Amino acid sequence: MTSHVSNEARIIALRPQSARPGARPAASPVPPERRSPTAREPLWRDLVGDVLRRERLAQERTLKEVAEAARISMPYLSEVERGRKEASSEVLAAAAGALGLGLGDLLARVQGELVRLTSRHTGAGRGTPGARYDGMCLAA
Repeated sequence: MTSHVSNEARIIALRPQSARPGARPAASPVPPERRSPTAREPLWRDLVGDVLRRERLAQERTLKEVAEAARISMPYLSEVERGRKEASSEVLAAAAGALGLGLGDLLARVQGELVRLTSRHTGAGRGTPGARYDGMCLAA
């Protein structure tokens, strides 16, 4: 038995078709659940939760103590810290205040974490600061 293998190459666009003049937008060839986890942008709620938890642990305080001081439920604060809930600005301000931070302080720390993480993914720090690698990768 023989099998026929086509010698035709498959063309994969390096940029979205919408970036080409007159082209129609195309669906992503890789469904979201199959994309590489290292390529995804960090979620804001995950970063906020990480910063809140790190600050709470640095102060050696329990989840219960901070939740009571912020006047929010302990399960909800836990969900926020784990990045499972997208907290409102009021909840974030209360949690930050309970930790002795202003809302601006909390958001500045989260923004710093976002910059740190995304610069690692985009290749910034190599060569020109903030530069992104816009190359091509071919695989057989």
